[in-house]
Amino acid sequence: MIGQTPVLILKEGTKREKGKGAQFNNITAARAIADAVRSTLGPRGMDKMLVDSMGDVVITNDGVTILKEIDVEHPAAKMLVEVAKTQDEECGDGTTTAVILAGELLKKAEALIEQNVHPTVISGGYRNAAHKAKDLLSDLAINVSPDDKETLKDIARTAMISKSVSASRDLLADVAVKAVGAVAEKKSDGSWYVDDDNIQVVKKQGGSMDDTQMIAGIIVDKEAVHPAMPKKVEKAKVALVDSALEVKKTEIDAKIEITDPSQLHAFLQEEENMLKKMVDIVKKSGATVLFCQKGIDDLAQHYLAKEKIYAVRRVKKSDMEKLAKATGANLVTKLDDLKADDLGVASLVEEKKIADDRMTFVTGCKNPKAVSVLIRGGTEHVVDEIERSLNDAVSVVSVSIEDGKLVTGGGSTATELALKLRDYAASVGGREQIAIDAFASAMEVVPTALSENAGLDPIDVLIELRQAHKAGKKYAGINVFTGKVSDMKKERVLEPIRVGKQAISSATDAAVMVLRIDDVIASKGGEKAGGRGPKGPDMGEEGGLD
Repeated sequence: MIGQTPVLILKEGTKREKGKGAQFNNITAARAIADAVRSTLGPRGMDKMLVDSMGDVVITNDGVTILKEIDVEHPAAKMLVEVAKTQDEECGDGTTTAVILAGELLKKAEALIEQNVHPTVISGGYRNAAHKAKDLLSDLAINVSPDDKETLKDIARTAMISKSVSASRDLLADVAVKAVGAVAEKKSDGSWYVDDDNIQVVKKQGGSMDDTQMIAGIIVDKEAVHPAMPKKVEKAKVALVDSALEVKKTEIDAKIEITDPSQLHAFLQEEENMLKKMVDIVKKSGATVLFCQKGIDDLAQHYLAKEKIYAVRRVKKSDMEKLAKATGANLVTKLDDLKADDLGVASLVEEKKIADDRMTFVTGCKNPKAVSVLIRGGTEHVVDEIERSLNDAVSVVSVSIEDGKLVTGGGSTATELALKLRDYAASVGGREQIAIDAFASAMEVVPTALSENAGLDPIDVLIELRQAHKAGKKYAGINVFTGKVSDMKKERVLEPIRVGKQAISSATDAAVMVLRIDDVIASKGGEKAGGRGPKGPDMGEEGGLD
């Protein structure tokens, strides 16, 4: 106000929150997101049913899937959804842990802000603690080699034990380890690299979870183009062609005048000859199976069937790339260039009927660098959840092979880090040690949530865990099935080191970002401001413009 005249700085209807009010509001919103997924943590965690605006149902226990499906409005809460997404992209597992850790860091920070500790001091302490925690994690790590299949299976089982597929986790862990082992590549510097994209996942409803299998080759969700083609080709020579077996239309508009019926016949004959010539090129190369990324003319199909060549058309580009890696074939873009050297090898190419669909199975590839997993399950929701669980298992096995290090689960690592960080806090001067101490307490949210979800008393469990770790039992964690504290290394509850490191990094970054906000200026929503949303005109109910 200047005199009695109000001075308008911000647009009418803009909301503004400052100071502690803004901080507490943001912390509350972020904690609400963490609480939403907290009950899904661990083997005794519960599932969530999510129904979107279209009525589609998703039943899952996967933290990132839950947060992706719910429509989050609050900007601070969106930051925690980003934490889950980052964790999923980097490690594939530990999404729930990362989110509840971020929520707990904010909860501890809220208590410190109320005691008038400045947010920048808390942020500095958190960053310092996160750095120290990651160093401690490396000291705690156990080495694992790509040849240690049993340990890798244990890592995959640990990732799946909290999911609804845990009854079949032994089979799925075996599938995940075999699939990752097939596509893992050793670099020149001796390190390993795994590209998850080389593992093709095909879902088919029907059968049971136990019918899920890995195929040393590729499944193409297409059938042979002609019924007269062989349904089974053994010792197949595979050609991959990225050009159409059709007569091309001219690039420019052309008009041809025919004055005589014989000219028309010659015209059609020439078209037929061109198609026959294309099929001859395929036959000459020695190919017995043809995968074409584009179309195959009806007449060309007829000639291919006569030559007993199994052909599939309009194959996806991603499938073509996987076929090339699995069979060793070269992807040919110009049909005229197809030679015997470009062909790949598979011991069997077969058309099979799975559920209601006919699919092409390319199996028995020698040393394939791309493999497939066929997922079966009773209902659509089950199949989807198996896929999510298998993705988690494949990811954790992949990052374990790449990093060559793992840590124990069951809250053992979190408790050990909390113990070590408390000792470290005492050695740090100034107010930052309060924040480091708060970070250590926040780490204990993992065993607390695990025991809460198992119906145990979290305080009793924490006291017992702390005693065990004080006595030097660094692998002591909570066995949620017995309710007792036991050695997680002996129990084979293992996870990759990257899951813990990434969870600490992401949770700390998100918590620090939320804490540093002391002013929230939100402009008025679009609909109320006269029919135009923030991204242009309103959409009508039918999807047209109002």
